[in-house]
Amino acid sequence: MIELYGRDLITTQDWSVDEILAAIELAKKLKATVKKGKRPRRVLDRKNFFMVFYASSTRTRGAFEAATAILGGHPAFIDVSTTRLKAGEAVKDVARMYDAYADGIGIRILDKSIDYIYGAGRAVVEQFADAAKVPVINMACCTYHPTQAMGDLMTIRNKLGNVKGKKYAITWAYASQPRGRCSIQAEVLIATRFGMDVVLACPPGFEIDPKIIETAKTNAKASGGSFDVSHEFEDSLKGANVVFPRNWASSEFLRVGASKFGVEREVETHNRYRNWRLEQRHVNDLMAKPAIVTHVLPVLRGEEATNKVMDGPNSVIYEQAEDNFYAKMAVLALTMGEK
Repeated sequence: MIELYGRDLITTQDWSVDEILAAIELAKKLKATVKKGKRPRRVLDRKNFFMVFYASSTRTRGAFEAATAILGGHPAFIDVSTTRLKAGEAVKDVARMYDAYADGIGIRILDKSIDYIYGAGRAVVEQFADAAKVPVINMACCTYHPTQAMGDLMTIRNKLGNVKGKKYAITWAYASQPRGRCSIQAEVLIATRFGMDVVLACPPGFEIDPKIIETAKTNAKASGGSFDVSHEFEDSLKGANVVFPRNWASSEFLRVGASKFGVEREVETHNRYRNWRLEQRHVNDLMAKPAIVTHVLPVLRGEEATNKVMDGPNSVIYEQAEDNFYAKMAVLALTMGEK
């Protein structure tokens, strides 16, 4: 019997493999119920989920709002610019008040909202979790994006079946704008826990958090999978069953922040690696069969990958976005729902 009521979700490392599987299985059941035109049980009846957004969102806000409402709860969207947080109010004080008002709190804080400084967003999420007694859900920070990773794993399992021993190429991709690496790191962490052979490919200077790398190695050893870092784009794709092409900023940029390092200087670095773009020939000629192309969206079309790839037969990006909706619904039901 999996018991997750009242639990925080800051990173998937917080939950056991069995607990993650329970969330994915519930997500599948919720999806099947909705697809039949039925309503899931209102396990969040008369419950509030406060969603604190420091950073903008297309999918995350929509998914959490709809998921809360479908389960019978009230989703309260809070734009931080309308609060006193940016005027100097302590995170602890806000967290304690929202703890009294809500049955769960979600936090989204990354990229421009923290000047891209790595660690700053995670620190805020952790402060909320320390101060609040209700479950705190990380809706994406500079370091982790746990509900995204769960939804992505759900899609990969739907498409490939048993993922143990399947090769997952998570690769840096060119873009004309820098982005954070939370989704990349979330994928590395969850895939290595489920026995996948994960290759992280990136140009020199774009390596991810060394602590994440060490955790991934530990995960892989425990699960029977593997984890390697490569600086070769095409080589990383050879024999891969899954590829995730996604841009992220250099380690130095994330260390000092955008205002100090300079976005133009960062983009100049990115421009050296314009050939790191996924094309259909890569999928056809280098990857295994079956092969799927994933992306957490928004995908920078024509930069990270071509339209032919993202709209092609190997792409699962829309199914992935839908599965993420149900993964978020499952997390809310398990952490906040009536038993």
